[in-house]
Amino acid sequence: MNCIDVAPRFSRRAFIQTSAAGAVACLSPHVFGASGVASGRKLRLGIVGGRFGLTFQFHEHPECAVVAVSDLRPERRAALQKTYRCDQAYDSLEVLLKDPKVEAVFLATPMPDHPRHVLQCLAAGKHVLCAVPAAMTLDECQQLIAAVKKTGLTYMMAETSHWQQLTISARKFYREGAFGKLYYTESEYHHPGLEELYFENGRRTWRHGMAPMQYPTHCTSHLISVTGERLTEVTCHGWGDDHPIVRDNVYRNPFWNETALFKTDRGNAMRVVVWWRGAQQGGERARFFGEKMSFYFNGPNGAEPCLVRSQPKALTEKDTGGFERTAQRIEPFTEVKWWKTDLLPEPLRHNSGHEGSHCFITHEFIDAILRQRKPAVDIYEAVAYTAPGIVAHQSALKGGETLKVPRFDA
Repeated sequence: MNCIDVAPRFSRRAFIQTSAAGAVACLSPHVFGASGVASGRKLRLGIVGGRFGLTFQFHEHPECAVVAVSDLRPERRAALQKTYRCDQAYDSLEVLLKDPKVEAVFLATPMPDHPRHVLQCLAAGKHVLCAVPAAMTLDECQQLIAAVKKTGLTYMMAETSHWQQLTISARKFYREGAFGKLYYTESEYHHPGLEELYFENGRRTWRHGMAPMQYPTHCTSHLISVTGERLTEVTCHGWGDDHPIVRDNVYRNPFWNETALFKTDRGNAMRVVVWWRGAQQGGERARFFGEKMSFYFNGPNGAEPCLVRSQPKALTEKDTGGFERTAQRIEPFTEVKWWKTDLLPEPLRHNSGHEGSHCFITHEFIDAILRQRKPAVDIYEAVAYTAPGIVAHQSALKGGETLKVPRFDA
């Protein structure tokens, strides 16, 4: 069933009011068992990383059993055991991977460890769900793709912006053709105050001095997950100061903030902003600009989501200079709570972390493995989100030189 081809046309009111039925079926072919039918068994999962790893719903999923947890720190292992009601705990990933009961692993480990840990899991015959980003270098991206192809195992990246409630709505708009031609998208990830996580007990953590564009996936996924485009070219500029963190870090990164302009494989443009410091409101938000309609997520100044629709040329207005122009119509948009619908199994139909995304990530990974299908954010999608940021950072280091982003598609 091709959801794009059979998508019904909904009015704005019907779109907001719809809860399940046809609209949900058209958003994703990955509805719970297609008809709510269980698979007949439970995925046996191990969870590694007792911080971010605590925030998911694997213990609530009717087709999952958390059979083992691991963290290097005893107090975090205990927290994982309590959250997921799990008796078995290991003091390292390496030991957990020897447990024959574990068939899949969720890696909520530090960013620099992701490629190495994923490769270890795949080599041990385990399916993998990994926190973002997928890799730190283009070579690591290629290594991950090669390992997934060789093993035939499932890899999925836990990108939250892919499953934000507004992103799901944007996908629906796009598949219905509501934007017309979508020619420009911009996304921003603002996280001021992040340096509070750069030290723990007086020691540097893995976050200390990390380059903003090495963590691009919260932004790049906004466009790629909606249209399927690939980012092919970038010019990026960075900003830093004389702060000790950007003068001395293991990443040799001199920037607090990086701002990139990408070109897509369809000739469109995308602006990506990842900023760690300055007078800014935190958050992850996007804006989609089309010929017929544009869609604004929540604004940094507290503005609510809205739609902007183009109007017939007969409807005009005057700008502040007195010149006549075509009038545009602005409509408030009420966020649809997709987590209330049958996109999720009943026990997971509640709000969750990162704007309702965690329950979706939980279900997507489990469902993809049990039904032997590709997850929405498979290895190629994950690399498509990750690699552009790696190249963008290199552009910033070269003073904004325009660089090509390599393609890693199958």
